[in-house]
Amino acid sequence: MTGSPRAEPRASDIRRWRRYLADEQLEAAVYRDLAQRRTGEEREILLALAEAEARHEQHWRLLLGDDIGRTLRGATRTRILGFLARRFGSVFVLALAQRAESRSPYETDSDATAAMAADERIHEEVVRGLATRGRMRLSGTFRAAVFGANDGLVSNLALVIGISASGVANHVVLLTGIAGLLAGALSMGAGEYVSVRSQRELLESSTPDPDARSAVADLDVDANELALVYRARGMSEEEADTHAAEVLRTNDLAVVADPSDHLEVDEHESVGTGLSAALSSFCFFASGAIIPVLPYIFGLTGFPALIVAAVLVGLALLGTGAVVGILSGASPLKRGLRQLGIGYGAALVTYVLGLLFGTTGV
Repeated sequence: MTGSPRAEPRASDIRRWRRYLADEQLEAAVYRDLAQRRTGEEREILLALAEAEARHEQHWRLLLGDDIGRTLRGATRTRILGFLARRFGSVFVLALAQRAESRSPYETDSDATAAMAADERIHEEVVRGLATRGRMRLSGTFRAAVFGANDGLVSNLALVIGISASGVANHVVLLTGIAGLLAGALSMGAGEYVSVRSQRELLESSTPDPDARSAVADLDVDANELALVYRARGMSEEEADTHAAEVLRTNDLAVVADPSDHLEVDEHESVGTGLSAALSSFCFFASGAIIPVLPYIFGLTGFPALIVAAVLVGLALLGTGAVVGILSGASPLKRGLRQLGIGYGAALVTYVLGLLFGTTGV
């Protein structure tokens, strides 16, 4: 249900309605652009969202009437979102769209209908669901990238600052930083290799044995121990008995080898090989750990080198935190500042310890 045009709307109302109209047009275009990069169900969902935004657009057109004037450009963040959707169409754009839907002003605007406000709330959940699919697909790689780079940034900054504060020569700080980079990267790579290999081995041990199918024909129908298999996989006793009886009746061997629908396995955690995970972790850690060493590589010494290293690492931490915020649908600034605070906190502790060690001659 749309609202009725006002007899004499105020100039401020007209400006606000025009802004809403422009935003709805841009948001509909964003969903259409995203739909062009999707297929199947995701494409249909995005096109349905675009149609919903078009209904909202029509509401503001009716309110404006002859005062519609020229179309405004819309909010800056919506224009940026549209640019990203046309160029990339990735999960990052969906995460930004989720955050944009959560900021809808319709709930507090008397000129918007209750249905429009409810639509925006539901749109947020729809986009959240689409973004979650993408987050699940990249979560393993994303986790390795963020954790690896962040560990490299924080640990090597803390190491370099702590050693530098103790008063040692510049070449010692440089060598220590490079040693910390190599040691940390190798440790991360080895740890990720063991982690992924162990995860894959655990999943393999949980996969049903295809050779068990050969035993079906010789099972005792009265004992029906096949039901225990399905109960162990998560079925209730009644469901297991019914399913096992059907298997024994039809002698359908393929049913036995079919993995249980009740066994939930987080498949994205097991994607990839141990070697690829190790190489990725090595590179991600090294890319972060090299940053606090750069000032010393280029010849800076003493306090200026510490300041430059801290600034470079701070910018990188803000970047990784912002990426985490975007993907999680949260505030990029808050997540960036959180990363910055944690990193600088660790560096400050080692700096103070370095000063103490240097003073006491330890």
